[in-house]
Amino acid sequence: MTEDSLYLLITTALTIGFVHTLVGVDHTLPFIVLGRSRRWSLARTLSVTALCGLAHVATSVVLGALGIAAGLALESMGWIQEIRGELAAWLLIAFGTAYAAWASVRHLRGKPHEHAHAHADGTVHTHEHDHLKEHLHVHSGPNQTTVWSLFIIFALGPCEALIPLLMAPAAANHWSWVVLVTAAFTGATLLTMLVTVAFGYLGLKTMRFERLMPYGNIFAGLAIALSGLAIQLLGI
Repeated sequence: MTEDSLYLLITTALTIGFVHTLVGVDHTLPFIVLGRSRRWSLARTLSVTALCGLAHVATSVVLGALGIAAGLALESMGWIQEIRGELAAWLLIAFGTAYAAWASVRHLRGKPHEHAHAHADGTVHTHEHDHLKEHLHVHSGPNQTTVWSLFIIFALGPCEALIPLLMAPAAANHWSWVVLVTAAFTGATLLTMLVTVAFGYLGLKTMRFERLMPYGNIFAGLAIALSGLAIQLLGI
């Protein structure tokens, strides 16, 4: 393999990292909708995005390294990636559905209703009351269950295009090339995720949906479930 081959591999890694992240709505949509619905700051939203993005790429790098070390052919690893893709898609659907259901219950519990009180002198009065606001307290950071759920889902999700890119230089024992290709793919993937999430987050922030705000978490869960469904139906 010549230096031209290295340039071609790096260019391909950058292109695929950019395109597969931009087209795959599951790489960005969950962070946009959760960041806005849970009122995370942009910095926190991007930090969660970066954490999950790194897990997403790192697991494929580890899997590729194990495959190379074991001398497995590309075809032998295809079924592993396919299973990981199926699992990640179904987990997104399950997570989004469960999140929407949880948000629906919280919304119903938070709706105000009236209680009647009778006093000893016969006076009866009513007051509004709900079962959510009285239990609210300030959380200093994003909900850890939500963050770790996303982390696990993205760690299980495969980067299908990365392993074939690593196999070529590895077969020629160009290990420095393997590092460079991995760095190019990782950088393109993370940068595309962060920029897309930032634009989506700021775009939603400029829109005014006051009447829909109480349903924000419900819509977020449904959007995440639909992104998983898009993977299953459209293969994106």
